Order: sequence, then C-alpha cells, then structure tokens
Amino acid sequence: MCLACEQADMEWRWEMIEVISTGRLPDGHTADDLRAMGLPLPGELVREPQPDGTILIKQVAPSKRAADAFVCDTPDQ
Repeated sequence: MCLACEQADMEWRWEMIEVISTGRLPDGHTADDLRAMGLPLPGELVREPQPDGTILIKQVAPSKRAADAFVCDTPDQ
C-alpha cells in the first residue's frame, strides 16, 4: 500500500472511531462489520474531556464492559 493510501486508511479509521466513541454505529455499518475491521463497538470506548479542551478517547477494559453490558428492555413477542 502506498503512503497516500495508508494515510487515507488511517484517517478513515479515525473518523470511524470518533463516531463509535459517541455511542453510535457509523452509518451503513453493523457490529459484525466493525469487528471484521478490527474496530471496537459502541460502548467499548469512552470520551474524556481534558482541561485544555481536547477530548481523549479511551478503550474500556473488557472486565468493566461486562459490568455495564447492554441489555435490551424490549419485551419478547
């Protein structure tokens, strides 16, 4: 892969991570798509505002994710 393509791929992945960190799936992608690309799912990243105004995006440890796992509250039909 050429340097320009690598740069474009990194920028695209960063844009995806920014969307995922807000708790949403990127438009047109499923959870399976994200896993296949090696990206985290919504809820696996947290945004931490810093004193200088920047936002730090961190991945949540798997042990902490299990405690806050999403549970669907829709009744079975």
